[in-house]
Amino acid sequence: MKISIIIPAYNEEENIGELLKRIKNLAFEAEIIVIDDASSDHTREIALKEGVRVISHPYQMGNGAAIKTGIRNAKGEILVFIDADLQHPPEAIPEILEKMKEFDMVIGARTAVSKVSLFRTFGNFILKKIAEYLSQQKILDLTSGFRAIKRDIALEFIHLLPNGFSYPTTLTLALLKSGYFVGYVPVDSIKKRERGKSKISPFKNGFEFIILIMRLIMLFDPLRIFLPLSIFLLLVGGCLLVYQILTFNSIKGGSLLTILAGIFIFFFGLIADQNAAIRRELKISLKSKDER
Repeated sequence: MKISIIIPAYNEEENIGELLKRIKNLAFEAEIIVIDDASSDHTREIALKEGVRVISHPYQMGNGAAIKTGIRNAKGEILVFIDADLQHPPEAIPEILEKMKEFDMVIGARTAVSKVSLFRTFGNFILKKIAEYLSQQKILDLTSGFRAIKRDIALEFIHLLPNGFSYPTTLTLALLKSGYFVGYVPVDSIKKRERGKSKISPFKNGFEFIILIMRLIMLFDPLRIFLPLSIFLLLVGGCLLVYQILTFNSIKGGSLLTILAGIFIFFFGLIADQNAAIRRELKISLKSKDER
């Protein structure tokens, strides 16, 4: 199967040349595409000297936007995404591709010995646990930008991918909730941006990731959010109601409002779940017609 390696790059003149040389030393043929996200340094020139295909954005749009540009322009049946900052070892690409024989997407999951800051490790752990609860699947690495995916599946979900750094989270959850097979290959990575400052803000981007996870689950499985909230409100309202009857021998408005809120949220969740199911059925139907 033809392979396309997509490398989003922004101001990576110190790393892009070495990365491309290491990729070209691997024992397989692949289309290599560097997506230059309007770098202000010599990233584009260095990539062109290495003889690879370079697509430049007229202005900076973000890491996710670069990935989407790569997906649209790639010719391969299997797409490999790898960051340009040498965080991930390109020598792991053959192992990831070998595992693609069994899975729809394979993620280069960072190991415990990877050189990642403790703060980011803790943040990724919290996000991963939230995603695992909402997706009901074991996730070894939610935010790794090193992965391979079938191009037709990437195109299926390209409209969901944000322009920022959270495209790996989106892609992982979208595939898991749609019933695709996701595999993992352990890789050792170096600390991101050892030669410079990371572009990711732990607080701002961490909050955006949580909102993104909630939004995706609302799209694919809304009851995972609405049902626990409804049960919580019903339990609180019921306990408050019993307390009021035993203590004051009367029923006050707060307990009834809480119980009603729980009931309304439960039925709202059912409606949202039905809408999600209808959307999935329409999507499957349209896909079947296209295949015919």
